[in-house]
Amino acid sequence: MAKRRTVYVCQACGHRQPKWGGRCPSCGEWNVLVEEPDSPGPAKTRREVRPEPLTAGLVRPHERLSSGSLEFDRTLGGGVVPGSLVLLGGDPGIGKSTLLLQVCGTLAHRGLKVLYVTGEESLEQTALRAQRLGISTDNLLVLPETDIDVIEDCFLEVRPTLLVVDSIQTVYDPALGSAPGGVGQVRECAARLLRLAKSGDAPVFLVGHVTKTSTIAGPRALEHMVDTVLYFEGDANYDYRILRAVKNRFGATNELGIFRMTERGLVDVANPSELFINRAARGVPGSVVTATMEGTRPLLVEIQSLLTPGYVSSPPRRVVSGVDASRVSLLMAVLDRRAGLHLQGHDAFIKLAGGVKIQETAIDLALALAIASSFKERAIPRNTVVIGEVGLAGEVRPVSRMQERVREATRLGFTQLVMPAASEGIDGADLRTIPVSTIAEALDRLL
Repeated sequence: MAKRRTVYVCQACGHRQPKWGGRCPSCGEWNVLVEEPDSPGPAKTRREVRPEPLTAGLVRPHERLSSGSLEFDRTLGGGVVPGSLVLLGGDPGIGKSTLLLQVCGTLAHRGLKVLYVTGEESLEQTALRAQRLGISTDNLLVLPETDIDVIEDCFLEVRPTLLVVDSIQTVYDPALGSAPGGVGQVRECAARLLRLAKSGDAPVFLVGHVTKTSTIAGPRALEHMVDTVLYFEGDANYDYRILRAVKNRFGATNELGIFRMTERGLVDVANPSELFINRAARGVPGSVVTATMEGTRPLLVEIQSLLTPGYVSSPPRRVVSGVDASRVSLLMAVLDRRAGLHLQGHDAFIKLAGGVKIQETAIDLALALAIASSFKERAIPRNTVVIGEVGLAGEVRPVSRMQERVREATRLGFTQLVMPAASEGIDGADLRTIPVSTIAEALDRLL
């Protein structure tokens, strides 16, 4: 096979040149020249293609493929969509290969043919991992290969129901000539795998390496090309893992799946709220339980706060885990100006129990009450859940999907709910509701 000619294209202005350079001679940008194939291809032929009504695509909708894991299917929006391209990223050793190998094993045990391409392990190493997970079937085919031409030929020959490529940074196109993992290599190989997925209606899963900033390595265009982007998160100090969807063309974004890592692989967590709240810690100053929404799932999490007098000669410390540090500083400023708590000289240590990370503002009121509870050394009443957003004026604002949060709190046995006054009318069932309009009113009624 003759080697294709390649050129270097500027990603900023589109300038093309035969050799690489550190700086684009056209626009002057640095490190923007990327190797790409320079193949004009065959002459274009006219195809008989006509536009069709939108409803024509709904005549025979594809059925989603169940992976055998309810948490994995939830994250994907209800199951694996045929012909989809899914990118899974995460820290080294977090369990990406284990998760996908378990999914492959489940489908293979059903009699479906699955192709697992491994560019980082040999056949023997993959077989040892499968043996530990209890996977033993001839329907799971393993291909230890990194050449995209070989992978494509094998796919067309086998025609599997599912293709897994572990990982996309190890796959290369020999026509480009550059090392695997480069911008041009990753983009070209992902584009060819995308064509395989769309042409054969076989879902393709790509494992992606992450950088030191926990973003997927390679060109940003890689995340735009795929249908779904999943991040596998976890803490070395805990045995559970969180699978988070940050992009999904076939389901809700920010959906969450929770697993527990065991000797036999990853196991679904049926009741995740129990992981993030400690019943023994209730009634302790600085501990507050709140309800958050992750995708379509309500979760109860425990916020813990500890305030101690700081040294006069040094600025106060703000050690935060699980929430945005700037959000903590904002709420402490609101407590200082709107509630009369003098927190300037105190060190603050804030964490979400269990190592979970929350971004939404519905936990503002619980976070503020946890800080005030620790400062005053007075505990929030037991079996109390706190929900609400706090504004700069100290007002407590309503949050979305309140009814689902309340239902989860009731299910776990909570008896008292602190909520925004504007959300009155929510069916709290057996919950005693305490509506508050400002952060000062919440402090008066609880502390």
